[in-house]
Amino acid sequence: MKIVEANGLGLRTRRGWVYRDVDLSAEAGELHAVTGPPGSGRTSLLLALAGRFPHTHGELRRRGPAALGQVAGVHEPDPTLTVAEHIQERLLLLGPVPRRRRQLVPVAAVRARRAYRRDAFAAAIAGAGFTDAPLNPDRYGRDLTPVERQVLGLVLASLSGPNLIVADDVDAGADAPERAWIWAALSRLADQGYAVVASARAVEPGASAITHRIGDPALPALVAPRAAVEADLTPEVTA
Repeated sequence: MKIVEANGLGLRTRRGWVYRDVDLSAEAGELHAVTGPPGSGRTSLLLALAGRFPHTHGELRRRGPAALGQVAGVHEPDPTLTVAEHIQERLLLLGPVPRRRRQLVPVAAVRARRAYRRDAFAAAIAGAGFTDAPLNPDRYGRDLTPVERQVLGLVLASLSGPNLIVADDVDAGADAPERAWIWAALSRLADQGYAVVASARAVEPGASAITHRIGDPALPALVAPRAAVEADLTPEVTA
């Protein structure tokens, strides 16, 4: 089942193109990687695919809800909450899965949301398939390493039982073993039936990801979502 489909997708602001001419089609159970140098528009593209940021050119179709993993400056851990508290808070906000949606939500996510009063952390980690995750439930958000932030973001994203999960800069600040673990974890999420789209500077050798390279060195410097908001760079819409 096709979850997200972009055809000729682009975003142009007053300062120029952020990204352009992107074709990407992700089905349930697939892992896609968006690669490119810093400033190539990877973050903006991922947010657009998830419905959290505009695009000005091309077509975008998405089936069902999307959830964000770690996106620096946009969707990050609360520095004052522990890992376990992040999970408990998210489960409380989500509440039980409505009966009418239970067949649409992965079984693991349904079980995690039922178990939050008993052992939310263990249920959430197991539900995401991350029982080997390098994550301490008592560690505060401000103390998390880049890899721990990614892991927590993916666990939280999985709890809502979305069709699409996106995560940004998954290789940032990670050494080779950590990068290998992250790509394996992303693949496990896809194996559970999610469509997963992650951005990185490069895909780790051996990772089973469909790769999309964006960014053209000939284009002018691009603007990330947070900088675009701060500079009031509204998208340039053409008739």
